[in-house]
Amino acid sequence: MTDVRTSTVEIPGGTLLYDVRGDLTDTRHRPLLMVGFPMDATGFTTLSGFFRDRTVVTCDPRGIGRSTATQGDAPPTVRDHAEDLSLLIDALDAGAIDIFASSGGAVNSLALVETHADQVRTLVAHEPPVFTVTSDSENILRVTADITDSYRARGFGAAMAKFLRFLMLEGEVPDDYLDQPDPDPAAFGLPTADDGARNDPMFAGSMLTMPDYEPDLQALSAASTRIVLGVGEESQNIMPGRAAMGIAESLGCDPEIFPSGHGGFLGGEMGHHGEPEEFAEVLRLVLDEG
Repeated sequence: MTDVRTSTVEIPGGTLLYDVRGDLTDTRHRPLLMVGFPMDATGFTTLSGFFRDRTVVTCDPRGIGRSTATQGDAPPTVRDHAEDLSLLIDALDAGAIDIFASSGGAVNSLALVETHADQVRTLVAHEPPVFTVTSDSENILRVTADITDSYRARGFGAAMAKFLRFLMLEGEVPDDYLDQPDPDPAAFGLPTADDGARNDPMFAGSMLTMPDYEPDLQALSAASTRIVLGVGEESQNIMPGRAAMGIAESLGCDPEIFPSGHGGFLGGEMGHHGEPEEFAEVLRLVLDEG
C-alpha cells in the first residue's frame, strides 16, 4: 500500500488538510489532484488506488471533514474554494498539476482555471453542476431555492428528499415542476423528523452559492489548461450530466463519456458502488493524452 502523508495549508479564515500518496518529486507523471465538493477526500479512496504509479493528492474542502473554516455571515463562494485550491497547489511546489474533479469540486476547479490556468495542465471536470449554462436554468434555480427553503424550514430529511427527486429527473425541468406534492423522506430512507441542525455543507453552503455561478467561458476557452468535460454514460440526461454537456458545447469540445453515473468512480464510499476500475481506465487514457 502507498503511504499517505497528511499536511496542511493555511487559507483565509481556516486550514486545509490534504493527503499525498506517492513522491511529489517523481517527474514521470504530473501530480494528480482529486477533488470533490461537498465530498471530502475519503470519496477518492478507491479511485486513487488505481493510480499507484502516480502521485495522488486529495483534500478536504474548507469547513468539511478535517479542514476548518471560520463561519462568517455567508458561506464560502465558488471563487473562495478556487483560491483555496490555488493555495494548495502552491504548497505542493510541484509545478503545474493534473486535476480530476467531481461535482461541486469540478465547478470550483473550473473557476480555478479561469484565474490560475498556469497551475493546471489538464482538468478533467466530471459533471460540474453549472446550472447557468442550461436552457432551463431559470427553472433549475427556482428548484434549488425551494430545496434550500425546505432545509431552513423543515431540516435535512425534507430537503434531501427533494434534492434526490430532482437528481432523478431526466431532461429539462418543466415550468410546473414545483406544483407537485413534496416527496416523503421515508421513501428515500431519510429521517422524517427535524433534528434542528442547519449546518449541512450542501444545503447551508454550496446550494446557496453555487447555483448562480456563471463560468467565464471566454477565459476558459483562452486558458492554457486542457479542459475535458466528463459525463457518465448513465447520467447524460440528468442535471449534472446535462450541465457538463452544455459547458462542453460552449467551449467547442466533445465531452468524454465515463462508465456508470455521477458517482461512477466510487467503490462503496458514501454507500455507492459505481464502476471504479473501468472509470479509472478511462481517466488514465484521458490523462495520458495530455
